[in-house]
Amino acid sequence: MAALTDVDLVVRKGEFHSVIGSSGCGKSTLLKIMAGLQPPTTGTVMLAGTPVMGPRPDIGMMFQQATLLPWRTTLENILLPIEIREGRQASRTATGRAAALMELVGLKGFEDAYPAQLSGGMAQRAAICRMLATEPQMLLLDEPFSALDEITRDFMNMELQRICLERAASAFLVTHSIAEAVILSDVVHVMSARPGRVVRSIRIDLPRPRTLDMVTMPEFGDYVSLIRGLLDKGAFL
Repeated sequence: MAALTDVDLVVRKGEFHSVIGSSGCGKSTLLKIMAGLQPPTTGTVMLAGTPVMGPRPDIGMMFQQATLLPWRTTLENILLPIEIREGRQASRTATGRAAALMELVGLKGFEDAYPAQLSGGMAQRAAICRMLATEPQMLLLDEPFSALDEITRDFMNMELQRICLERAASAFLVTHSIAEAVILSDVVHVMSARPGRVVRSIRIDLPRPRTLDMVTMPEFGDYVSLIRGLLDKGAFL
């Protein structure tokens, strides 16, 4: 049985998109195809004018769990993608870049800490740094903060927004949270049940930078209600 059908999306440079739908509708499959981790049966994924045929250094991906290697320090974990792709010497020369990323996300001073010494939020911040270490053009995010408590998750979402704005990065987020999709995104794609297809793409016209206070705005509530209505109907409209 097909996981996806007739998915046609365009993410422009610097835009933040998210996709939301019921469990099993193909959201994670779509992300794996976009990352080059799973080939599509038909169709093509293009990035900067070239087809995505497999994993690429200009695509960064972040998962639900930080998946840091427990025997490596925070700095060593962040440098791991560079070490794998370019060798240990290249990772040494990139130490300054990794340290700057750690400062960007508030991890300065934890370079030599091991994963067991980090909180869940700190581990996810380290995972963000690892994703950004190769300076990717596209960030693919598979529910990266779903395992965190609500307060930490809100903080990490604001951090993610800040990083994307500072780096003019393009991002694509898989989420089950309507509020998270609205607060972060320029466009929210609502998917139907399996086989997944995008039944509606909703542009979120809220000013940036977004703040958590915006959840009390009538406009925010209108977007949430619209998306909730589509999902309650099985996203078949």
